[in-house]
Amino acid sequence: MDPNSIVHVVDDDDSFRRAVGALLGASGYEVALFASAREFLERLSPASKGCILLDVQMPGLSGLELQSRLNAAECPMPIIFLSGHADIPITVRTMKAGAEDFLCKPVPREDLLRAIQDALAKDVVRQQQREQLRTLQSLVATLTPRENEVFGLIARGRLNKQIAYDLGTSERTIKAHRHAVMEKLKARSLAELVLMAERLGSVRPAAN
Repeated sequence: MDPNSIVHVVDDDDSFRRAVGALLGASGYEVALFASAREFLERLSPASKGCILLDVQMPGLSGLELQSRLNAAECPMPIIFLSGHADIPITVRTMKAGAEDFLCKPVPREDLLRAIQDALAKDVVRQQQREQLRTLQSLVATLTPRENEVFGLIARGRLNKQIAYDLGTSERTIKAHRHAVMEKLKARSLAELVLMAERLGSVRPAAN
C-alpha cells in the first residue's frame, strides 16, 4: 500500500463516521473524515490518493451526485458505496458508473476492511499505470511530426515500403525514421512499439 494513501470517509452520520474512522485508524490506515460531499470536494486535491468510502444518501449533494462529479473531473480514486438498505437499481447504477464495491450498513468489520484493502490495491495499480502513461507521453513528445506519422503507421501494421508510398518518400528514409522512433521511445521490439501505441490510444481498427 502507498504510504500516502488515505481512506476518505464521506458520511453525514456523525456516530458512524467517527466509529469507522476509529476502526480504520486502529487497523493502520490513514483516514480523513468528511460530513458532506461538498466538504470533501472543497478539500479534494489533484494529488489525493487512496479510496473513498461514500454514503449514498446525504443532505445536499448525494453520494451518486458526487460520484458523477468525480467521474467528470476524471478523479481516479476508487469508490466504495455505503447504504442503509439494499437497493438493487442504485447498486447497479453505482457499479456501472465505476464504483469498486457497494456495502450495506451495518457493515461487518471483515467485509469493510477487505473492500478497502482491495480498493487501495487497485488505486496503487492505477497510479503506476498513469505514471507509465505520462512517461510514454513525454517520450512521444520528443518525436518529430514525420516520426510521429511513421510511428502511427508502423503501429497499424504497415510495412516500410507501404509507409514510404503513403508518405511519398523512400524506403531507406522510412527505415531511418523507424530506427529513430524505436530509439526515442526506448522500444526493444515492434510488438512493444505496437503496445505503446495501444496505450496511447493511437491505434484504431483497420477499415474493412
